[in-house]
Amino acid sequence: MKRIEIAKLVEMEEFGRQVVVMGWVRTIRISKNVAFIALNDGSCLRNAQIVADLERFEPTLFSRIHSGASLAVTGKLVESLGTQQKNEIQAEKIEILGEANPDYYPMQPKKHSLEFLRENAHLRFRTNLFGAISRVRHNMIFAIHKYFNDRGFYNVHSPIITASDCEGAGEMFHVTTLDLNKVPKTPEGKIDWSQDFFGRETNLTVSGQLEAELAALALSKVYTFGPTFRAENSNTSRHLAEFWMIEPEVAFADIHDNMDLAEDMLKYLVQYALDHCAEDIEFLEQRLINEENAKPANERSPMLLREKLRFVLENKFERISYTEAIEILKNSPEQKKNKFSYPIKEWGADLQSEHERYLVEKHFKKPVILTDYPKEIKAFYMKQNPDGKTVAAMDVLFPQIGEIIGGSQREENYDKLLSRIQELGMSTETLWWYLDTRRFGTVVHSGFGLGFERLMLFITGMGNIRDVIPFPRTPKNAEF
Repeated sequence: MKRIEIAKLVEMEEFGRQVVVMGWVRTIRISKNVAFIALNDGSCLRNAQIVADLERFEPTLFSRIHSGASLAVTGKLVESLGTQQKNEIQAEKIEILGEANPDYYPMQPKKHSLEFLRENAHLRFRTNLFGAISRVRHNMIFAIHKYFNDRGFYNVHSPIITASDCEGAGEMFHVTTLDLNKVPKTPEGKIDWSQDFFGRETNLTVSGQLEAELAALALSKVYTFGPTFRAENSNTSRHLAEFWMIEPEVAFADIHDNMDLAEDMLKYLVQYALDHCAEDIEFLEQRLINEENAKPANERSPMLLREKLRFVLENKFERISYTEAIEILKNSPEQKKNKFSYPIKEWGADLQSEHERYLVEKHFKKPVILTDYPKEIKAFYMKQNPDGKTVAAMDVLFPQIGEIIGGSQREENYDKLLSRIQELGMSTETLWWYLDTRRFGTVVHSGFGLGFERLMLFITGMGNIRDVIPFPRTPKNAEF
C-alpha cells in the first residue's frame, strides 16, 4: 500500500479506509491501555494522530518509541473524537524505521531557544517552527520564479566566481587553488595570481547584477536568483556571509519603471504568502504574540504579523527623495529629543535602519521608496542626475525591516560611467566588458536587488536572519 502524506491525510474523511503513513514522532503519550502518537512528515504543520491499543502489539514496542523516532504506521482511518483534528488512525501495524535514544536525541518535546536550535541546525527542521519557515521559504522561491516567468522575464545564471567587485566594498572571499603554505610571489613580493587556477585574482560574487545587465541588453527582461557572499566581519541579527539575491534587470526602463516593478513584485509576493502559507503564517503569528506578551507594554510591536503583511498590500508606497527624507528626519521629534542612536547631522549622511523605520512606521505610515541619493554613498554604476550631486537610486523601506530592496537606473552613458570608475580608483581593465555595453547599442536600463533572507524575515516575522536560512554562514560559523 502506498504511503499517504500527512498534509493530505489530515483533510481526508474516507472513514474506514486502510492507510499507511510514515514520519517522525513528535510526542508519544501512553494512557491506560492506549498509546497516542503524534506523527509528522514535514508536509504540513499538523500531525497525524495515531491511536494504538497496547494489547495488539509486542509489550516492548512502545518502550522503543520516543520523540524523533521514525515510524511506518498502517491502520484504519476513523473519525476523531477530539476537537483538534477531524480524523485519526487506529493502528494495526507499527514498524520502527529508525530509533531515537532519548538520552542523546537533543530535540525534546519542549520549547528550545533559537540559539540552541542554531547549534543543532542539522535537526532543527524537525521542529514546528523550522518546518513552517522551510515551507514558507519554498513557497516564496516558487512565487518569485512564477512572478517573473508570468511577466516574460528570462532567468539568467550569473557566475558565482568572479574577478569583479560589483559593490566596490572589497569585502570578498578569495577563490584560489594556490598552496597557502607556499604562495608564489612576484619579484615585487606580491602574490603571483598568474599561477592560480584562473590566472588572475578571483572571488566569490557579491552580486549578479553586472552580468544580468549584459543579458538585459539583449533579452530586455531578465533576473538572477542565486547565492551571494560578503566577507564582512559582522555578527548582527541582519548579516550573513552567504545569502540569496533576486536581481531583475530591465532594458528600456527608467527609475520610475523600476519603482513600479519593485512595488508590484513585493505586493505579489506578500499576497502569495497569505494565500498559500496561511496555516504556517498563522502559527508564526501566534508564536510572535506569545513573545510580545512576555515583553513590557512599551516594547511590544505595534503590528501583528498578518497586519504587517496587509499593511504592505493596502498602501500605495510613498515615493520621496533622499533630500526630502533628510528634512523630515531633521525636523522629527526623535531628532529634536535625541532619540535617534545616529542623529542626522547633515545632507549626505547614510541613513540607518532607525531612520528608515521612522519614515515608514511613524511619519508616512506606509511603505516608502526613497530616491535620488548622494552619489558619494552609492555605487559607481548608478545613473548620475543632472544636478551632479545625486544619482537615480531607489531604496524600498518596509516596517520593522527598513531597507528591503536597493536599486537604481544604471548609467548608460559611456563617458560618465568611465569617469565615475576612474574617480573611484577602480580598474577599467577588469571592467572592459561592462564598459563595452555602453559602446555598442547602449539604452536606458534599470534594476534592483532583493535580499531573499530580508524578505523571509519580513514574511515570517523572525527577528534574526540566521533563522530564515537553512544553514547560516557567519563569522566563525560554517558547522553544517
